[in-house]
Order: sequence, then structure tokens, then C-alpha cells
Amino acid sequence: MLDFASYERFKALVNKKIMAIDFGTKVVGTAFFCPGKDPFPYIGEKIIFKSQAETIDQLRKLIDEEVIDVLVLGVPYFVDGKESETTRLVKNFGTLLRQAFPDLLFFEQDETLTTKAAEERMKNSAQFNFKVDFTMIDCVSATIILEDFIRS
Repeated sequence: MLDFASYERFKALVNKKIMAIDFGTKVVGTAFFCPGKDPFPYIGEKIIFKSQAETIDQLRKLIDEEVIDVLVLGVPYFVDGKESETTRLVKNFGTLLRQAFPDLLFFEQDETLTTKAAEERMKNSAQFNFKVDFTMIDCVSATIILEDFIRS
């Protein structure tokens, strides 16, 4: 079982509801966690990407429903830390998020290799019948982004 309580970021965000976002141009995955209330980060809803504006509208609904205080956007980098075209696309989306939700705390979190980690997690989990479920992989990735954020 994961214990996040010893991490500084956990302590700094106690009782703040966090939403992590795994942004993609096909599917956007979400995950949630409230340090001090939830035992661990959990899978949220997936959003089918149609446009950035529509995705922000869908996220707004989740933010209102879940009463979110903190947004964490996963940003992909190459393994060597360099930026790609996708990195710039996601950072641009982050700018739109900050503008749409100026009252929320906003963080970027390196999401390098989270999809690979999500596949491995699924292969080792009865929850997913020990198989990769591509319909949920973006949400599992968002959960890993959130776990990494708390640990960083």
C-alpha cells in the first residue's frame, strides 16, 4: 500500500482536492486525490477529445462536481529531458487551463513513461483482469502522474 503522508507536497496540500490530467488529442484522462481524506489517488473520468475548448468545458464540469483546488497537468518529455512537439502542445493547453481556472493552484508534472507504467500496472492488477485496458489507460496514467506529483 502506498503511504504518501510523509511527503512534503502531501503535507502542503492536506484537505485540498487535486485533479491530475493526462492530456491527449484523442483521450484526456483524469485522476483525483485529497491528501488527508483519500487513502490514495484514484481513477477519474476520461474525456474524448474533440477540441481544446470543449475539453476545458468538460474539465470545468468535473472541477465543479469534485470541488477541485489544485490542477496537475502531465507534460511529456523525451527520456533525455528535451521537449517534443507534443510537449509544446501540452504546455499550450496548460496555458489555456491557467486562463480558464485562475483561482486554482496549477502545476506541471513530468509524465515521461507514465503510459508504459500504466500498462505494467494493468498487467499486474486483478482490477484490469491482468490485461492492458486501452479504454482506461489514460486515466491510469493520470493516477500515476498524481502519485509522482505527490512524491516530487
